[in-house]
Amino acid sequence: MLDIWNAIVTDFSNLGSPSAMSAFLQVLMIDVMLAGDNAIVVGALAAGLPVEQRRKVILIGIVAALVLRIMFALVVTQLLQIVGLILAGGLLLLWVAWKMYRELHPAGGAGGSPEIEGDEHSGVAPAKSFAAAAWAVAVADVSMSLDNVLAVAGAARDHPGILIVGLVLSVALMGVAANIIAKYIERYRWIAYVGLLVILYVAAKMIYEGFIDPNVGVLPLLQR
Repeated sequence: MLDIWNAIVTDFSNLGSPSAMSAFLQVLMIDVMLAGDNAIVVGALAAGLPVEQRRKVILIGIVAALVLRIMFALVVTQLLQIVGLILAGGLLLLWVAWKMYRELHPAGGAGGSPEIEGDEHSGVAPAKSFAAAAWAVAVADVSMSLDNVLAVAGAARDHPGILIVGLVLSVALMGVAANIIAKYIERYRWIAYVGLLVILYVAAKMIYEGFIDPNVGVLPLLQR
């Protein structure tokens, strides 16, 4: 616990440095975008259910996302030491970016859930039963929570204090402000494009480091 606190103090005392500030701003934008994205997907999946079931599914989605982010956060620093995983994480983030781009240009709309603003344009078809909605939300949460943790870890890998604060912030945003974020992303589309560019940048950086990093890169391993 003392090591965690020392890492946070060290990074935030040096927040004026270009690398620390860049990492912090990237983490902040990723957290905002993926919290809103999570809320929109969960709301869209629950949209076809009766009011009481819809509220339960949305609550399940938020709680599951909180728990999963905490679980992934506990192991992410160890996972990033595995050779090839940074490269895999970068490729996964490219898929996340493509998914976000598709949501900005949906093929069609659904009815949407009144509890979540903006989900009527998600392109996600609502589930037809409570069990189907709960299962779809659980699967989506696993994917989106892993996306979030990998993206934050990729952006702040050299700044463990910012990484920890970023993961805590992602949990807080998901639990408290996801619907508000979703509403503003829907109203001001440029926010979504800025977030998309940040995620693409982090993905490219992770893919590059996943190839050439002397400790966890794929190329140095092949050249041994």
